[in-house]
Amino acid sequence: MLEGNRHVFSYCPHCRAKMVRRLEGGEERPACPDCGYVQYLNPAPGTAVVILRDDKVCLVQRKFAPKVGQWTLPTGFMEWDESAPDAAAREVLEETGLIVRITELYSVETGILPPDIPVLVVFFRAEETGGKMEAGDDAAEVGFFDLHQLPGPIAFASHRKTLDSIKSEMS
Repeated sequence: MLEGNRHVFSYCPHCRAKMVRRLEGGEERPACPDCGYVQYLNPAPGTAVVILRDDKVCLVQRKFAPKVGQWTLPTGFMEWDESAPDAAAREVLEETGLIVRITELYSVETGILPPDIPVLVVFFRAEETGGKMEAGDDAAEVGFFDLHQLPGPIAFASHRKTLDSIKSEMS
């Protein structure tokens, strides 16, 4: 069932009882009255990477839904067994063909991946150390673009916010 912009279970995924609403951890949440399961709507962790060449930033055009054809920083979800910096470097390689060294944490943002997945995105800065730039994985295109003439549209609010912040720093 969709509640606001989040999916909540109508039935318990463990015992199949009808879910109810219950105060849990200071918030009303979907809960099973039979087995006690509580559905926490925690965000999925992802990473995004700012790679600059002079005044140009690396962007990837999305090949798959959501936001097909729109542009993002190299980005993706973390695997359960990797650190955020390792996930960031892996995603860059998969999407752009570039090998990078993560140089610093830039920001942390929250948002919704359409249609309904809450996300926490850890943005890093990185520098190129090798590789050959080519669209890969789920990228239709990849390139470096002038910060004041970005292709459009930029897919996600957190990426737009980050790009605006980078532009401001460079002005």
